[in-house]
Amino acid sequence: MNLSATIILAFGMSMDAFAASIGKGASLHKPKFSEALRTGLIFGVIETLTPLIGWCLGLLANKVVLEWNHWVAFILLVFLGIRMIYEGVRGNDDEEAPKLQRHGFWLLVTTAIATSLDAMAVGVGLAFLQVNIIETALAIGCATMIMSTLGMMLGRFIGPLLGKRAEILGGLVLIGIGCQILYSHFSTLS
Repeated sequence: MNLSATIILAFGMSMDAFAASIGKGASLHKPKFSEALRTGLIFGVIETLTPLIGWCLGLLANKVVLEWNHWVAFILLVFLGIRMIYEGVRGNDDEEAPKLQRHGFWLLVTTAIATSLDAMAVGVGLAFLQVNIIETALAIGCATMIMSTLGMMLGRFIGPLLGKRAEILGGLVLIGIGCQILYSHFSTLS
């Protein structure tokens, strides 16, 4: 996977955390930059670890399905993309929550884990593609930290409306990457 594909993947994977961060920022009473950075760091660290875990799980199965790697990556990415689009289109019932000054650590960790499960599945797919997982996981983590921090600050102003659109965009990006992987595989066969 080249640098541009890694960057696109990293920011595509960060879209669900971005959307969640906008919601978190919208639910706080005027969040400060320090709270946004704290949220970004928590989301970024967890989003760095989950593709590594998925990659290790993928290596266990690598020898069995190596000839199907492009299909596995395509199916995983399309499935996750469709799930993100569905979540982006579906309504959100948490909009009536009272405004807080700061989110609890464990609430942020739980939210970060929930938004990073797709990164774990992508890590499984990346094991089949034999990429440098450390660089890729760090890119995903850094992109997530940046996007989550920005999401918190944007959430202060624009609320959940853009958050849902960001999740839909993230889903479309994942589907696009899956299609690009499949296209690349078949274009090398011709």
